[in-house]
Parts: sequence; structure tokens; C-alpha cells
Amino acid sequence: MNELHGSKKLFEEAKRLTPGGVHSAIRFSSPYPLFISRAIGAKICDADGNEYLDYHLGFGSVLLGHCHPKVNAAVKDQLDKGIIYGLSHELEVEAARKISAHVPSAEMVRFCSSGTEATYHAIRAARAYTGRKKIVKFEGAYHGWHDFVSVSSSPSLSEAGPEESPTPVPDTDGLTEASKETIVVPFNRPEILEKVVKKNRNHIAALITEPVLHGSATCIPPQNGFLRFLREITREHGIVLLFDEVVSGFRYHLGGAQKLFDVVPDVTTFAKAMANGFPVGAVCGNEDIMSKFKPTGNVEYGGTYNGNPISMAATVATIKELEGGKIHQHLFNLGQMLRDHLEGYVAELGLVAQVVGFGSVFQLLFTDKQIVEYRDTLAANKEDFMKFQKGMMQKGVFLIPQPNKRCHISAAHTKEDVERTVEAAREILWKMKGN
Repeated sequence: MNELHGSKKLFEEAKRLTPGGVHSAIRFSSPYPLFISRAIGAKICDADGNEYLDYHLGFGSVLLGHCHPKVNAAVKDQLDKGIIYGLSHELEVEAARKISAHVPSAEMVRFCSSGTEATYHAIRAARAYTGRKKIVKFEGAYHGWHDFVSVSSSPSLSEAGPEESPTPVPDTDGLTEASKETIVVPFNRPEILEKVVKKNRNHIAALITEPVLHGSATCIPPQNGFLRFLREITREHGIVLLFDEVVSGFRYHLGGAQKLFDVVPDVTTFAKAMANGFPVGAVCGNEDIMSKFKPTGNVEYGGTYNGNPISMAATVATIKELEGGKIHQHLFNLGQMLRDHLEGYVAELGLVAQVVGFGSVFQLLFTDKQIVEYRDTLAANKEDFMKFQKGMMQKGVFLIPQPNKRCHISAAHTKEDVERTVEAAREILWKMKGN
């Protein structure tokens, strides 16, 4: 591999112009972040000319592969018709019609520009609908950066308090009082959630969760019956069940993870993969709750870029590609293949490690602790992961340089790409074992 002088030079200039040299804090890695010059299919190329198989994929937003020809063609066609109108147009209707046809909870749809905006709007609507203020979220979950949810996304064990009654830990300085309305509970622990709900049932507007927990928890599927329990207890106490499918939606199934698990929430938020990486978000839900938004209700929901024709063209083109199910079958097959091989190498080498994941998502955690909820992931050896990540980069395979995050597969990845990846992993893990 070439030395990263191009990335280093760009970073030095970026630091003079931008706080920390990055426009999103998680992009920083020591000693300097990778600067990308282009991305096509399953590969990215950095500013030094190094090419990598990409398993980051814009935090999973690139589902079909970088620069997918049909998505790009739809966008290029729209460029000649207008980039933004600030007015209604036909593509909004077509995109909403397609989402409503595939997603069980989507009686009505309204677009925005990001997942963070979507969860913000959804929580507002839930509060207006119920007349209550508090929300419940799971420890380790990330639902965006706004004050409603910027609590306990990645707390340390020393901060988090007892598991039976987690301490809400602010994610950032500068939070308002809104963050104090958030109750934190562990994922996959119904007995703890039940106590919290019964104690606060007259004050909880919404329970927000990913059907499969990601965020700082890597990738933790719900235990058998857990999502159905959430549906039952929220319905019993008049609480809005809000599925954040910003990561899982469209990546796991065209109807969202809710379709796979056969549990229908009251409201769902989408973003990322719904437009193959073009900036977009959506709030979907039943008509009673969605009608709380202006002009049918009194909940403000505006945005200059909401439903902009470029993102809508990408959304429609992406959904059309996903219809039929072949792409998701391909993604699940590659995901299972990759995880199976990695698990085999971990066992063969006798490593204290395990592979976690679901569908087209995977990650290697250097711990033998059973992973059921966020706190279990904190047992993983972060230094070992970073050695693994750097070794994989030297082999031309890019994994996000952040322990306890997640890796993604796109439809552009092939069986040969996965074989190359697992062989590189075996060599790196063998060397680490020897050390």
C-alpha cells in the first residue's frame, strides 16, 4: 500500500479550516482520517490512490453500491428538470406511494432530509398525540444528535449506573432540559422495561427503538418475542411505539425489519439506504398520529429540502431496484457466508473473539462474552480491534476504524469479494494470534 501523504496533507489543511479537520466527529481517526477521492461499486479510492473494498458504505446508506447506474441515471435525468422547487411535485407522490405499499406501518408518509430530523419529528408527533412528555430509549442506541435522544448512546460502565436502573448519561455538552425527559433502559430485558413503563405509564409518550440494535451496540438482534412484547406493553399503556429503521429499513427488507419480525409499530423513521446514500429521511405511521403534523394538525414540520426532487428520484429508483427480493437474498447470502467464515477462523485460531451481525451487517468483537445488550459489548478489546482494522486496511479492505460499530455489505459486493475479505482476515488474525 502507498503511504497516505495525500490524506495527511489534506487533513493538515482541513484542520486550519474546520474544527478537528472533520465535518462529523466520528470521521476522525488517529493519526489522521482517510480522505476519499472516488467510490464505485463496492470500492473506494483514497487521496493517495489506494483502493479498498468498502464495508463502511456511508454508515450503511449505500445499499446497492456506489454510483449505481440506474439510481445515478434517475438523478441525472432530474437534474435537467430542476434540483429544488420548494413546492410539491409528482416524485414525492410516487415515492410515498411505493413506501406505503411496502411498509406495514406506513399509512401516511412525510419526507425530510436525514434520520436525525425524522426521529425528531416523530417524537414531536408522539408527544402531541399522547399529551405526554417522556420518551423511553435503549442504552447504546443512537437515534440522531438532537436533544430528545442525545442520552446514553455510548456510556461507559462507570457512568451508566446499575443495569436495573441505568443513569441517563448526556452524549454531549450543551443539552437542554428536553434531554431530562428521556428514560434509559437496557435492550432485550423485558422485565426491567415493564417496571419502568408501569411506574411512568401516565407520562411516557413514546418508546423509540431500532428493531435490531445498532448505534454503539454494533448489531444486536432482538431476542425471541422481545419486539412483540414491546408492541403489547406500549399498546396496553397508550404509548406510541416508534421504530427507528434509519439503518434497518430497506437494508434488511423492502418493508423494513418490521416486515421480517412481523411487528407493526405506530410510527417508523427511515433514511440512509432508502435512496442509496442520497440525503433523505422519512416519517411514516398511522393516520391518526401523522395527521398531527401541519396543516392537518398543529405540529410544525417544515424543511426547504424536504422531498426535494433529486432525493425523491433516487428514492424511487432505489426502491424499484429492491422490488422482487433478489437483492436482499444476495445480501443475506453474502452476510451469512462472511460471518460463517470469520467464525470458523476465530474457532480455528482459538481467539477470544466472536462475530456478530444480522443480514448484510457484521462485526468482529474481541470478547467471548455473550452479546445480548449494549453493556455486553463494552467487554470487547478495542485495541485488538484496531490492530485488526489497520491490518485489513493494509490488505485493501476498509472497515470503519471505530470499535463496536458495524460493517455493511452492498449489492455490488460479490462472492469473490467476500472470499478475498475472509482470507485477508484469516491472515491478519493468524498474525495477531502469533503476537
